[in-house]
Amino acid sequence: MASQQVILSTERLDIGPWVAEDATTGLTIYGTEEVTRWLTPAMEPVDDEAGMREALARWAEEDAETDPPVGHWAVRRREDGVLLGSITLRRMPPYQEDLELAWQFAPGHWGNGYATEAARAVAAWAFEASAHELFAVMRPANQRAAKLARRLGFQWVGETDKYYDLRLQVYRLRPPEITG
Repeated sequence: MASQQVILSTERLDIGPWVAEDATTGLTIYGTEEVTRWLTPAMEPVDDEAGMREALARWAEEDAETDPPVGHWAVRRREDGVLLGSITLRRMPPYQEDLELAWQFAPGHWGNGYATEAARAVAAWAFEASAHELFAVMRPANQRAAKLARRLGFQWVGETDKYYDLRLQVYRLRPPEITG
């Protein structure tokens, strides 16, 4: 979509800021328990468009107060502008030092390689921007996320309860480890 700023493009995807008009489609991601049950930090499904608009406004405010490469981005299919999912780079508690790469996609778009393509592009961009390492954290039963992390080149670190007051599996990626 011409009115939306693109920060990264891949062969099939445009990655850029969320906009208020994304609230309705964003519910296909954040309004479904199939996605939100896996999120860290924990998040209940967003109930309605007003709740999604609040989340988008909160993310925009958080992003404005941080330095790149931190941010929340919408992932769109380039050929038709359809919102597929979200990629986030954020500093994790408790010390705000470790940088997490997270991905959330609408279940209807799972299995098409979109998350892999978008996460790989954002990870490469983060390393170019200043990141020295990225972490992916996930709930122990989230096999889809663990498989994607390994596909991207993330290495298993172990389990911890350090982040978000949850028992999580931790994977780490450093620049030479990213797989293309």
